[in-house]
Amino acid sequence: MTAPDHIPSVTVTYARNGRSTKANALGMRPMQERAYEKRGEQYLLIKSPPASGKSRALMFIALDKLANQGLKQAIVVVPEKSIGASFHDEKLSQSGFWADWQVEPRWNLCDAPGEDGGKVGAVGAFLDSSDKVLVCTHATFRFAVDRFGVEKFDDRLIAVDEFHHVSVNADNKLGSHLGQFIARDKVHIVAMTGSYFRGDAEAVLAPGDEAKFDTVTYTYYEQLNGYDYLKQLDIGYFFYSGSYADDILKVLDPGEKTIIHIPSVNSRESTKDKIKEVEHILGELGEWQGTDPATGFQLVKRPDGKVLKIADLVDDDPGKRDRVSMALKDPAEKNNREHVDIIIALGMAKEGFDWIWCEHALTVGYRSSLTEIVQIIGRATRDAPGKTRARFSNLIAEPDASDEAVREAVNDTLKAIAASLLMVQVLAPRFEFKPKNPNSGPVAGFDYGPEGYKPDKCNVGFNDASGKFQIEIKGLAEPKSEEAGRICREDLNEVIAAFVQDKTAIERGIFDKELVPEDLTVVRMGKIVKDKYPELDEEDQEAVRQHAVAALNLIQNAPQALQAGGGEPRANTALIDGVRKFAIDVCELDIDLIDRINPFGAAYAILSKAMDEGRLQDVAKAIAAKRTAMTPEEARDLALRAFRFKKERGRLPSITAADGWEARMAEGAAAFVRFKREGRYSDA
Repeated sequence: MTAPDHIPSVTVTYARNGRSTKANALGMRPMQERAYEKRGEQYLLIKSPPASGKSRALMFIALDKLANQGLKQAIVVVPEKSIGASFHDEKLSQSGFWADWQVEPRWNLCDAPGEDGGKVGAVGAFLDSSDKVLVCTHATFRFAVDRFGVEKFDDRLIAVDEFHHVSVNADNKLGSHLGQFIARDKVHIVAMTGSYFRGDAEAVLAPGDEAKFDTVTYTYYEQLNGYDYLKQLDIGYFFYSGSYADDILKVLDPGEKTIIHIPSVNSRESTKDKIKEVEHILGELGEWQGTDPATGFQLVKRPDGKVLKIADLVDDDPGKRDRVSMALKDPAEKNNREHVDIIIALGMAKEGFDWIWCEHALTVGYRSSLTEIVQIIGRATRDAPGKTRARFSNLIAEPDASDEAVREAVNDTLKAIAASLLMVQVLAPRFEFKPKNPNSGPVAGFDYGPEGYKPDKCNVGFNDASGKFQIEIKGLAEPKSEEAGRICREDLNEVIAAFVQDKTAIERGIFDKELVPEDLTVVRMGKIVKDKYPELDEEDQEAVRQHAVAALNLIQNAPQALQAGGGEPRANTALIDGVRKFAIDVCELDIDLIDRINPFGAAYAILSKAMDEGRLQDVAKAIAAKRTAMTPEEARDLALRAFRFKKERGRLPSITAADGWEARMAEGAAAFVRFKREGRYSDA
């Protein structure tokens, strides 16, 4: 195996101001306090990163709903049994709250033996009891709703943890059940997630249902900026050839607390023998010394003499794996940094897994979705004494044109890039875009840079307390409806997630040398917004599109702008300085100018450094070979843009125009006329 090539995708530095870890008089941290303020809402969506305290936030809200809002019971629904431990009893009164969280042992069904389907009777018994709280898995809840019907749950709180498991897809039973609950309107729902988007780009909720939810958003930026210890988060991608296990120490530092996720046996990165892969990793780390009889951890002596304690969660032997799993969950060892050094897993130690000491999440092979990547990264973003830096590394097998699976290899590469692009957005502060006009002025609490607010310029302000950018853009469309405004405030990352998962967009954005950027930023993003929010009118869809493109392009271009400017950024303001520098470089932020930037340009620059030129060309050829001609739908969208162009300019766009976007609109309009003549539109 050659040394893996590192793609320097993301490095973010934070202030460590301690704000996110400080509790108020009721024992609530900032996110929990923000959520508790919305406790009276019937439908509440909490979007907040791992380790921000969502479980306890729910406890505060549920106790109030039971005591003061007339609800009979609270049912907490988690995706897997291990997460049920997050809802064990909590003495909230010790920190100032007016009640304690208590779950009778018989009603935490995640702790009970047996299969999910066999616990449905217990749910029925709980519903008929006077007890207040039940915890169960998504699966148990689905079976219970199937048996008892939605009416049985009237006047109760249903709290769904890891809400991104829900989908509007008809095959998603939990999503169907929630749709029925919302239609009946007799329950309260609290939904919680660290990533309100799905890896398959399916919508989580139907637009009409989603509009009923009040949203509490607590960003990764607020969370990490407010830590006491963790200061820097690095996200890197490595391409390699050969077997990853042969030289894993080129990426793995045995001195860091690490979770290694080995590849699925069905992936091309796998050797098809997961047990031997683990043995190989142990051999690379040092000399095996045996197994700890109490924990089941593998003991491996490094060349420097230190004995590593390694938890193997890959071995399918139930006796061995259960003993290791229980040792990892031992509450007495939660704050002991030396309890374990490395965890090797395949399907475990992801969502909801809490190991505060984890400094490095190392994943081999692209995982099934962006959501899974975000969840894995969350394993390393806990704050802990002495932990100043955390990182996520993704080992990806390098595309090889001689490989029969070249298309799969290319897809994995593109997905890794998509995950990198999305994580830049997820880790950034929030945006508040404003159209620049003669009445624009500074807003209290925002820092506009060393020279302050300039009335004759488009300004970039930043509020450190709220972790929010305020950016003025000429020609920006404002949302008209309340729902469009909510999307622009709360859901831009969800729109961007759908865009970066769009294979056509990312393939063309990286490898099409003749690309007119507006094909992506205007047409492709416009289609995604229209499909995602069909209930919005055309003006609001355009406003959402513009806000999403502005957020994506500003963040993607900030590092390059700062690097080109030279000099050292202030310790924890590199991203802020980069956005401000980009705004200065282009003189005036204008939405037409922003639309002309290829969002994937920076990704190509990274790829070209990570791969040799020949291999990069092989990938480009593989993608070009399957490129298709303009579709009737694309032609229709371009024709609509051409019609708007005529209204604004008094003439049709010219196919011979020097401006690539004008020529592309003219080409689309001509194709639309041709397709219409051929009868390709049923409603034209």
